[in-house]
Amino acid sequence: MRKFAFAAALLAGTIATPALAQDNNNLGGFRVEGLVGYDRPSIEDEGADGVAYGVGVGYDFQSGNAVFGIEAEAMDSSANEQATGVALPGDTLRVSAGRDLYVGGRVGFGVGSNSLLYAKAGYTNARVRVSYEDGTAGTVADFTDRTNLDGLRVGAGAQFGIGSNAFLKTEYRYSNYQDGVDRHQVVGGVGFRF
Repeated sequence: MRKFAFAAALLAGTIATPALAQDNNNLGGFRVEGLVGYDRPSIEDEGADGVAYGVGVGYDFQSGNAVFGIEAEAMDSSANEQATGVALPGDTLRVSAGRDLYVGGRVGFGVGSNSLLYAKAGYTNARVRVSYEDGTAGTVADFTDRTNLDGLRVGAGAQFGIGSNAFLKTEYRYSNYQDGVDRHQVVGGVGFRF
């Protein structure tokens, strides 16, 4: 009797798995999303907290319960750090995080009838602005420099369907740039599928 019950449970699980994949059928296709969240760029463990905000687009391919996607984002950040008295009394050095561009892919699997768990990885390019004022207006020591940094981003997230075309998402991502700069972000978003 136990062998029969085990075989019946195994058969039921095998039958239910394709049904679950068929129920979770709106995870593929083109998507657009708005994103906002916590941002912490840093260099050698010295960083600044800020708010990251922006937009993303992507296209997901669904195969059964598996999802494979390509995506791109354009983000900005309010994170900046300022120090005074760096080289001279009254001078100011400010480092600000700027726009952050990302292109990459994600892979995940459907959970329940309308949710997705996923991991992501790709290329990111961030702009950092450094400005210095020596405390005297208009001197040659004052400067502003913008630098673009290339890097790699990895992350993981969850997406929850709210209706047939809309979804909410939450995601953690870590970016490692050249010159010892890295970034931790926790973002949420709302998006639509077409």
